[in-house]
Amino acid sequence: MTKSLFSFPNPVNEVSARLVAGGVVILSVASIALDQPWLTAVIAYGFVARVLTGPKLSPLGLLATRVITPRLPVREKLVPGAPKRFAQGIGAALTVTASVLALGFGQHGAAYVVLGAVVVAATLESVFAFCVGCTIFGWLMRLRLVPEAVCAECNDIWNRAPAARPVQPRAR
Repeated sequence: MTKSLFSFPNPVNEVSARLVAGGVVILSVASIALDQPWLTAVIAYGFVARVLTGPKLSPLGLLATRVITPRLPVREKLVPGAPKRFAQGIGAALTVTASVLALGFGQHGAAYVVLGAVVVAATLESVFAFCVGCTIFGWLMRLRLVPEAVCAECNDIWNRAPAARPVQPRAR
């Protein structure tokens, strides 16, 4: 079965997600430190592309999933896709807001404050594997604002174990 262009992967390799978050940190810090407000639009595009298509149309997503992750000597860690998509949606909302502030209204300082929140969240994800959006998604599920059917794997978002890998039979 062919997946649609507008689909999000489920499960998601958390290694790749953390690499993308690291790229977001680098781009966001560069935008603020170098006073390059046009970069907010580039960052916003990446978030919107990832919400709509996963990594398929995102330069950072493609770099992480196709180039960097396969070359790392680490095992994949599969996590549910729905909370990651929700987190990307929060990032999209924040970075689109920053873009509008910076490029539409010339409010670079306000845009950089919003982008600073993105830096904090993306740093938590990339360095500590703590996804703020995923945590909020978990709270919304506990409050029953997100139905269990949206993400059956997410019933206990805080205590989930790494995804099981198929056991390969030993050669005798």
